[in-house]
Amino acid sequence: MSTAVTIDAAVSALHSGQLIAYPTEAVWGLGCDPDNDRALTALLRLKQRDPAKGLILVAADIAQLAPWLEGLPAEYHAPLVSSWPGPNTWLVPDNGRSHALVRGCHRSVALRVSDHPLVARLCMAYGGPIVSTSANHAGDAPALTAGQVRERFGAEVAAVVEGPLGGYDHPSTIRDLVSGHIVRA
Repeated sequence: MSTAVTIDAAVSALHSGQLIAYPTEAVWGLGCDPDNDRALTALLRLKQRDPAKGLILVAADIAQLAPWLEGLPAEYHAPLVSSWPGPNTWLVPDNGRSHALVRGCHRSVALRVSDHPLVARLCMAYGGPIVSTSANHAGDAPALTAGQVRERFGAEVAAVVEGPLGGYDHPSTIRDLVSGHIVRA
């Protein structure tokens, strides 16, 4: 059974290719190193998630996402800057930086700068963005407590960073940066 850990212990778990859980703006999230094949595969298997769907990367600030934003035309930066940090995930054209399991079958990568203080501290301590996906099996309701995470996933999640949810009623809005269309309200 996973136990509550410090941010440093969660960062250590991330660096060793393990899965972690943490509170986000509205629900509990599962995360891993966005470049680790083994961790990404384990996360998708644990969630029973179709790899074609892709995953979201969450960061502490826009600077952490610079490698994924490199080459992005200047006119696309304004919507990002004006909506971050906050519960806004943008589908940004992939510049080749994204891992195939993060991108899924898409030509874009889902990026967010969180305004949740614990998520920001976690990403800062890690030194970059991490995967952020709801803590649930595909089709089930997301976990709303650390206890639900432990009950559903047990020892398959190496570290649970306890803290409060961020006070939002629903997960982040997802928008396509190029078209402006809302994919998830």
